[in-house]
Amino acid sequence: MIVLGIETSCDETAAAVVNADRRILANEVFSQIDEHTPFGGVVPEVAARAHLELIDGVIETTIEKAGITLDDLDAVAATGGPGLIGGVLVGTMTAKAIAAVKGCPFIAVNHLEGHALTARLTDDVTFPYLLLLVSGGHCQLLVVKGVGNYKRLGTTIDDALGEAFDKTAKMLGLGFPGGPAVERIATAGDGQRFSLPRPLMGRPGADFSFSGLKTKVRQTIEGLPPGDLQEQDVADLCASFQVAAGDVLADRVGNAMAIFQDLHPDTDQPVLVVAGGVAANQVLRHRLQSLSSEQGFHFIAPPPNLCTDNGAMIAWAGIERLRLGDTDAMNFRPRPRWPLDPDAPPALRGNGAAGAKA
Repeated sequence: MIVLGIETSCDETAAAVVNADRRILANEVFSQIDEHTPFGGVVPEVAARAHLELIDGVIETTIEKAGITLDDLDAVAATGGPGLIGGVLVGTMTAKAIAAVKGCPFIAVNHLEGHALTARLTDDVTFPYLLLLVSGGHCQLLVVKGVGNYKRLGTTIDDALGEAFDKTAKMLGLGFPGGPAVERIATAGDGQRFSLPRPLMGRPGADFSFSGLKTKVRQTIEGLPPGDLQEQDVADLCASFQVAAGDVLADRVGNAMAIFQDLHPDTDQPVLVVAGGVAANQVLRHRLQSLSSEQGFHFIAPPPNLCTDNGAMIAWAGIERLRLGDTDAMNFRPRPRWPLDPDAPPALRGNGAAGAKA
């Protein structure tokens, strides 16, 4: 079973070929960072046009590197949402066209499910497991019960953590994307110098809030002598932000671990999976790995290149669904919003922006 996966939900044009033996035959990602850096963030119209220009070439390269032809495909999977709708349209229409011409099934994959199931591609994890899905567009804690079967334990009430990283970087003049820059510069900083808030920490439940942390970073910058933001100030503020974010994640995930064990008391070895772009942050990974050891959970985080948006996760989710006979008709309509747990109550939103994929 060989599936082509196409991912175009944000600012990466990606495609991959994966087989049912969990082998990634090819995995190509073309980043649009250069196109969006002048704007300090992702511009939806720019992203959609770039996807349209790049998608054919990326797929052609992927197929060539996989050593197959389009005739060898058993299905074509593409991100059907959630995400920036212009980009999602490009990916789904391309996938439909290939599937129609080659007479193979088309599968519309929930982008979040692609992240959720990546650990089954990399580590063959069994259901159920606890998932922290954290990136620039989403921040959730879920129980993964099976393919298409999720229970949300918590979500952000305002900003996603990745967005808070990017906004912090922007305020400090570190450019875009901000997450990797903050992590890199924080290595030279003192994480205890600045007193930053830990929103919702110590409270029941597994929801997140990062708007207040982001606001305090801005206020701290404004409180320093005008025009006198030194290199060490930037490093210390990055480190302090990262420590605060780690404290919040550990607290919220700790609560979710307790809920998970109440829901699934017979699980022999509970597993915490961390996925999404922020899962590539090594400091946060180590913090959550330590928490997992303390709580008796096995910790799994995919390789960094499979944490950020990629086609391999979409192809694998397509394989998971194809095994169940779950495919989509050609009249599937791309979705800008697509929750993994449609029965979860709406999050109580604060004043922040939840992100394009929340």
